[in-house]
Amino acid sequence: MKYRKLGNTQMKISPLSFGASSLGGVFHSLREEEGIEAVHAAVDNGINFIDVSPYYGHLKAECVLGKALKEIDRDLYYLSTKVGRYGKDGVNLWDYSAKRSIESVYESMERLNVDYIDLINIHDIEFADLDKICEETLPALVDLKNKGIVKHVGITNLTLRHFVYVIDNVPPGTVDSILSFCHYTLNDDSLADYLDYFESNSVGVINASPFSMGLLTERGAPDWHPAPDQLKKLAAKAANHCKNKGESIEKLAIQYSVSNERIATTLFSTTRASSVLKNLKWASEPINEELLKEVMDILKPRFRDTWLNS
Repeated sequence: MKYRKLGNTQMKISPLSFGASSLGGVFHSLREEEGIEAVHAAVDNGINFIDVSPYYGHLKAECVLGKALKEIDRDLYYLSTKVGRYGKDGVNLWDYSAKRSIESVYESMERLNVDYIDLINIHDIEFADLDKICEETLPALVDLKNKGIVKHVGITNLTLRHFVYVIDNVPPGTVDSILSFCHYTLNDDSLADYLDYFESNSVGVINASPFSMGLLTERGAPDWHPAPDQLKKLAAKAANHCKNKGESIEKLAIQYSVSNERIATTLFSTTRASSVLKNLKWASEPINEELLKEVMDILKPRFRDTWLNS
């Protein structure tokens, strides 16, 4: 596996990485043992970047991941988690204050059974006052970086222009990386428009959700999916087209998302070791260019459609 450097950091990470949101039962119920096995399968097969958040499953994902990490050498993976977005008793909560962010880092380390975090992200800044992110949250995390508690600082977000606002309004080098989701997929490649900007600011790029939160799957988008109905119909048509050709839209989606070497890594999430191995196999195979063109033609009428976060 050829590893890619994340921005100006010294982190060289696998093009396909493990997103631990599924360990929180975000998408469907899980058996902890299965989830732990999936984490081990990822690391055993060369994946060296793992991303999680206290928000996923309202602490559950971090707790399950922490059990898995107990049995893995710390030198074998880079660990990313987040601050700012939380939940309790089924209710979503947001708190981007410096005090809560610092507390959250230490709480996450305890749940994850580690004594430092490789990358701490501010979670979903579209829900926050961006000036507060610049003036309070980021300085608090940079202070933890200076103390060695965290190694690098990043931001995650659905609305791409928000990345630019934050990076432009903090000292150079404050933001080491960004995590964007659903914006480098078969139906939306708008992240590509920002790669020059990120590179000029030495900011690494992490892509997430190659299946566009279930949109680009044979099973189709879940009921809660915020995509417009017209896009859901086209995605279903594209999935059926792949199936009729004896191919899988999931395979094509993975291959497309990892194909751009300017993007350090693409995160996928699963609770099954078999899915980890399958995704890694797909990522290592050459993309079917003819099928890619056909699928892109199907999706073209709603290409780059976006939606609000929820």
